[in-house]
Amino acid sequence: MESIRASLKKWMNERQSFQEAYQQMREELLNDPDIQSVIQAHPKLDQKAVDRQLIKLYEYYSQNKDCSNCSERGGGCAENILPGYKPVLEVEGTTIHLSYVKCKYTEIKEQQMKRTNLIKSLYMPKEILEASISTIDAADPDRHNAIKTIVNYLKSIHDEIPKKGFYIHGPFGVGKTYFLGAIANEFADKNIESMLIYMPELVREIKGSFKDDSVGEKIDRFKKVQALMIDDIGAESLSSWFRDEVLGSILQYRMMEGLPTFFTSNYSLDQLEHHLSTTTKGDVEQLKAGRIIERIQQVSEPIEINAANRR
Repeated sequence: MESIRASLKKWMNERQSFQEAYQQMREELLNDPDIQSVIQAHPKLDQKAVDRQLIKLYEYYSQNKDCSNCSERGGGCAENILPGYKPVLEVEGTTIHLSYVKCKYTEIKEQQMKRTNLIKSLYMPKEILEASISTIDAADPDRHNAIKTIVNYLKSIHDEIPKKGFYIHGPFGVGKTYFLGAIANEFADKNIESMLIYMPELVREIKGSFKDDSVGEKIDRFKKVQALMIDDIGAESLSSWFRDEVLGSILQYRMMEGLPTFFTSNYSLDQLEHHLSTTTKGDVEQLKAGRIIERIQQVSEPIEINAANRR
């Protein structure tokens, strides 16, 4: 008999505790300014309707709603039921609907990811992929013309992608590749896709593609990307097949389609023509090399940088 009385007393105490907790929770919810604002804006939400949907209000109340304590490293909306989303209350008649929308930092993260995906690279260092026009060192007057030309070029871009890029040439270590990275990031801000390729690695990539028969597929990617950037063209000798069937094919397509191509090189165009005319077998093919140079001139404008070696 005593055990029954003890159990009954315990049950009554727990029930009383539950009722107290419930009333306290209800009071907190109904005193919340956001919830009060919703209830006041919808007169049909009487006490009975509110009590019936108290669990939805509690979920809304318990979540981060305004990104006030969010950060890119986590916290805030990142700890909500749907990480990175904040709750929104909508009322239809006497029915409360709870939904979630992207928080500020989720939208920023998605924008950054989209921007990053606009810049593709083949063996380019992180420093180049993070380059920007604002961080180009303008102290050296020998770089001023290049900077001015590129800045004016980027300012002129509006709805259509330009038909020509740049052939940036000059001595080793003057920052030619950094200019490519800065242009690529400016393009990303304008929603223009670019691909940066280190020329010697491109040659090895194509050679390696014979193993899985993906040569045509990779060449097609280089042909059709909105802005193609070839770094250090002339850095190694090319076979006549690569020069004519790969590089020539890419440049021919881009010339016909009006797609800009950017280059960096230690050679001027005349020097590059001489370099390309001599194949890996030692043959001299001046006419075929001249065709490549003609296509380069059709898809780019030359910029010379004769600044001090920055390395």
